[in-house]
Amino acid sequence: MSTAHVLLGLLSGGPRHGYDLKRAHDDRLPQAKPLAYGQVYATLGRLERDGLVVQSGQDQESGPERTSYELTQLGRERLTTWLEEVEPPAPYVTSTLFSKVVVALLAAGTEQARDYLTSQRAAHMARMRELTAIKTRPGATVGDVVAADYAIGHLDADLRWLQTTLARVADLEKEMTA
Repeated sequence: MSTAHVLLGLLSGGPRHGYDLKRAHDDRLPQAKPLAYGQVYATLGRLERDGLVVQSGQDQESGPERTSYELTQLGRERLTTWLEEVEPPAPYVTSTLFSKVVVALLAAGTEQARDYLTSQRAAHMARMRELTAIKTRPGATVGDVVAADYAIGHLDADLRWLQTTLARVADLEKEMTA
Protein backbone atom coordinates (compact mmCIF):
# COMPACT_ATOMS: atom_id res chain seq x y z
CA MET A 1 0.00 0.00 0.00
CA SER A 2 1.19 3.49 -0.76
CA THR A 3 0.59 5.67 2.27
CA ALA A 4 1.03 8.77 0.13
CA HIS A 5 -1.76 7.72 -2.24
CA VAL A 6 -4.08 6.81 0.62
CA LEU A 7 -3.51 10.23 2.20
CA LEU A 8 -4.19 11.90 -1.17
CA GLY A 9 -7.44 9.95 -1.34
CA LEU A 10 -8.42 10.99 2.17
CA LEU A 11 -7.67 14.63 1.30
CA SER A 12 -9.87 14.43 -1.80
CA GLY A 13 -12.88 15.19 0.40
CA GLY A 14 -11.42 18.46 1.60
CA PRO A 15 -8.70 19.90 3.83
CA ARG A 16 -7.66 17.95 6.91
CA HIS A 17 -4.87 18.01 9.42
CA GLY A 18 -2.65 15.07 10.27
CA TYR A 19 -4.63 13.92 13.29
CA ASP A 20 -7.80 13.73 11.18
CA LEU A 21 -5.95 11.89 8.41
CA LYS A 22 -4.58 9.30 10.82
CA ARG A 23 -8.01 8.78 12.38
CA ALA A 24 -9.70 8.55 8.96
CA HIS A 25 -7.09 6.04 7.76
CA ASP A 26 -7.54 3.83 10.80
CA ASP A 27 -11.35 4.08 10.58
CA ARG A 28 -11.66 3.54 6.82
CA LEU A 29 -9.03 0.79 6.59
CA PRO A 30 -9.87 -1.12 9.77
CA GLN A 31 -7.85 -4.24 9.02
CA ALA A 32 -4.75 -2.32 7.87
CA LYS A 33 -1.86 -1.59 10.16
CA PRO A 34 -2.64 1.70 11.94
CA LEU A 35 -0.56 4.65 10.80
CA ALA A 36 1.82 6.31 13.21
CA TYR A 37 1.45 10.08 13.55
CA GLY A 38 5.09 10.49 12.55
CA GLN A 39 4.45 8.55 9.35
CA VAL A 40 1.48 10.78 8.51
CA TYR A 41 3.44 14.00 8.99
CA ALA A 42 6.55 12.71 7.21
CA THR A 43 4.38 11.69 4.25
CA LEU A 44 2.57 15.04 4.25
CA GLY A 45 5.97 16.76 4.17
CA ARG A 46 7.00 14.77 1.09
CA LEU A 47 3.64 15.40 -0.59
CA GLU A 48 4.02 19.14 0.08
CA ARG A 49 7.62 19.11 -1.20
CA ASP A 50 6.44 17.40 -4.40
CA GLY A 51 3.62 19.91 -4.94
CA LEU A 52 0.81 17.41 -4.38
CA VAL A 53 -0.62 19.14 -1.27
CA VAL A 54 -0.41 22.63 0.19
CA GLN A 55 -1.01 23.97 3.63
CA SER A 56 -4.52 25.38 3.82
CA GLY A 57 -4.65 26.81 7.30
CA GLN A 58 -3.80 26.60 10.95
CA ASP A 59 -6.21 25.88 13.75
CA GLN A 60 -5.77 25.43 17.44
CA GLU A 61 -8.74 24.02 19.25
CA SER A 62 -7.79 22.86 22.72
CA GLY A 63 -4.38 21.39 21.96
CA PRO A 64 -1.36 22.18 19.84
CA GLU A 65 -1.57 24.20 16.64
CA ARG A 66 -2.56 21.99 13.72
CA THR A 67 -1.80 22.60 10.09
CA SER A 68 -4.45 21.57 7.57
CA TYR A 69 -3.51 20.35 4.12
CA GLU A 70 -5.42 20.19 0.86
CA LEU A 71 -4.83 18.65 -2.53
CA THR A 72 -3.37 20.65 -5.36
CA GLN A 73 -4.43 20.06 -8.94
CA LEU A 74 -1.24 18.03 -9.41
CA GLY A 75 -2.22 15.98 -6.35
CA ARG A 76 -5.67 15.28 -7.80
CA GLU A 77 -4.09 14.22 -11.09
CA ARG A 78 -1.62 11.93 -9.32
CA LEU A 79 -4.46 10.35 -7.32
CA THR A 80 -6.56 9.83 -10.46
CA THR A 81 -3.62 8.24 -12.28
CA TRP A 82 -2.94 5.89 -9.34
CA LEU A 83 -6.61 4.87 -9.12
CA GLU A 84 -6.68 4.06 -12.84
CA GLU A 85 -3.61 1.79 -12.67
CA VAL A 86 -4.45 -1.90 -12.48
CA GLU A 87 -2.48 -3.68 -9.78
CA PRO A 88 -0.55 -6.55 -11.35
CA PRO A 89 -0.83 -9.91 -9.66
CA ALA A 90 2.21 -10.54 -7.49
CA PRO A 91 4.92 -12.19 -9.61
CA TYR A 92 6.58 -13.93 -6.67
CA VAL A 93 5.42 -15.91 -3.69
CA THR A 94 6.60 -13.76 -0.81
CA SER A 95 4.42 -15.07 1.98
CA THR A 96 6.08 -15.99 5.26
CA LEU A 97 3.57 -18.82 5.48
CA PHE A 98 4.79 -20.31 2.18
CA SER A 99 8.45 -19.97 3.14
CA LYS A 100 7.90 -21.50 6.56
CA VAL A 101 6.04 -24.50 5.15
CA VAL A 102 8.77 -25.18 2.58
CA VAL A 103 11.51 -24.88 5.21
CA ALA A 104 9.55 -27.10 7.62
CA LEU A 105 9.25 -29.73 4.92
CA LEU A 106 12.93 -29.55 4.04
CA ALA A 107 14.50 -29.14 7.45
CA ALA A 108 12.18 -30.67 10.00
CA GLY A 109 10.85 -33.70 8.23
CA THR A 110 7.38 -34.65 7.12
CA GLU A 111 5.91 -35.40 10.55
CA GLN A 112 6.83 -31.98 11.94
CA ALA A 113 5.67 -30.39 8.69
CA ARG A 114 2.30 -32.16 9.05
CA ASP A 115 2.03 -30.86 12.62
CA TYR A 116 2.89 -27.33 11.48
CA LEU A 117 0.38 -27.43 8.62
CA THR A 118 -2.34 -28.68 10.96
CA SER A 119 -1.57 -26.00 13.57
CA GLN A 120 -1.47 -23.29 10.92
CA ARG A 121 -4.80 -24.45 9.54
CA ALA A 122 -6.33 -24.20 13.04
CA ALA A 123 -4.95 -20.66 13.43
CA HIS A 124 -6.44 -19.64 10.07
CA MET A 125 -9.81 -21.08 11.01
CA ALA A 126 -9.79 -19.19 14.32
CA ARG A 127 -9.00 -15.93 12.52
CA MET A 128 -11.80 -16.56 10.01
CA ARG A 129 -14.24 -17.00 12.91
CA GLU A 130 -13.01 -13.69 14.44
CA LEU A 131 -13.47 -11.88 11.13
CA THR A 132 -16.93 -13.35 10.61
CA ALA A 133 -17.90 -12.10 14.07
CA ILE A 134 -16.57 -8.63 13.20
CA LYS A 135 -18.59 -8.36 10.01
CA THR A 136 -21.81 -9.69 11.55
CA ARG A 137 -21.75 -7.68 14.77
CA PRO A 138 -24.35 -4.97 15.25
CA GLY A 139 -23.01 -1.63 14.14
CA ALA A 140 -20.41 -3.04 11.76
CA THR A 141 -19.60 -0.44 9.12
CA VAL A 142 -19.33 -1.15 5.42
CA GLY A 143 -15.58 -0.65 5.86
CA ASP A 144 -15.52 -3.36 8.55
CA VAL A 145 -17.44 -5.76 6.33
CA VAL A 146 -15.39 -5.09 3.19
CA ALA A 147 -12.12 -5.45 5.11
CA ALA A 148 -13.29 -8.66 6.78
CA ASP A 149 -14.46 -10.11 3.42
CA TYR A 150 -11.08 -9.31 1.88
CA ALA A 151 -9.17 -10.95 4.74
CA ILE A 152 -11.51 -13.98 4.77
CA GLY A 153 -10.96 -14.46 1.03
CA HIS A 154 -7.21 -14.55 1.54
CA LEU A 155 -7.47 -16.85 4.53
CA ASP A 156 -9.75 -19.16 2.55
CA ALA A 157 -7.19 -19.35 -0.26
CA ASP A 158 -4.47 -20.10 2.30
CA LEU A 159 -6.63 -22.82 3.84
CA ARG A 160 -7.15 -24.50 0.47
CA TRP A 161 -3.39 -24.34 -0.15
CA LEU A 162 -2.60 -25.70 3.34
CA GLN A 163 -4.98 -28.62 2.76
CA THR A 164 -3.50 -29.39 -0.66
CA THR A 165 0.04 -29.16 0.72
CA LEU A 166 -0.86 -31.43 3.64
CA ALA A 167 -2.10 -34.00 1.12
CA ARG A 168 1.20 -33.71 -0.77
CA VAL A 169 3.49 -34.27 2.23
CA ALA A 170 3.61 -38.01 1.55
CA ASP A 171 4.63 -37.36 -2.08
CA LEU A 172 7.34 -34.99 -0.89
CA GLU A 173 8.61 -37.58 1.56
CA LYS A 174 8.94 -40.12 -1.26
CA GLU A 175 10.70 -37.53 -3.43
CA MET A 176 13.18 -36.64 -0.66
CA THR A 177 14.08 -40.25 0.15
CA ALA A 178 14.46 -41.38 -3.47
